[in-house]
Amino acid sequence: MSAKSENDETKTSKNDTKLVDTWAIRPCHLYKDEYDDCSSFKARFHQYFVFGKNTDCSQWLKDFQDCERYQRSNGNDMEAGNAIIKSEEQRRLARLRAHYANDTWTKRKQPPEDWAKPLPEWLEKRNENTYLELKQKELMGLSVPEAEPCSYCAIM
Repeated sequence: MSAKSENDETKTSKNDTKLVDTWAIRPCHLYKDEYDDCSSFKARFHQYFVFGKNTDCSQWLKDFQDCERYQRSNGNDMEAGNAIIKSEEQRRLARLRAHYANDTWTKRKQPPEDWAKPLPEWLEKRNENTYLELKQKELMGLSVPEAEPCSYCAIM
């Protein structure tokens, strides 16, 4: 979702222009919550401690206002919708920047050949009768050992 043109983000069909990436628009209260969290006293103290200055929270407020405008128009305000989608795209790219810039590891095209080989014997013994193993047996329809009946009653 990098540089898209205006025509790529909207679809035209019989006089209706609709946004294609409406899935990227969060509920409006989340933008307000992010803004409130970013501009709180505790967050400002943390920002100053970590970065040496306060971060800019105005984009969260702008996104909230655009979202409200978009919702009030029942999805007909294309300008507000596109602004939110572009902001979400920039946020996603900033979050994944380190992932894309990573040149230490080569990315695989397929899983390794032996990815589904059985576990070593010591690990199977360690996982014997664990909750996950019993649940797996139950889901596979295998017999599950019955737990011994015991009483947890304590008389004091």
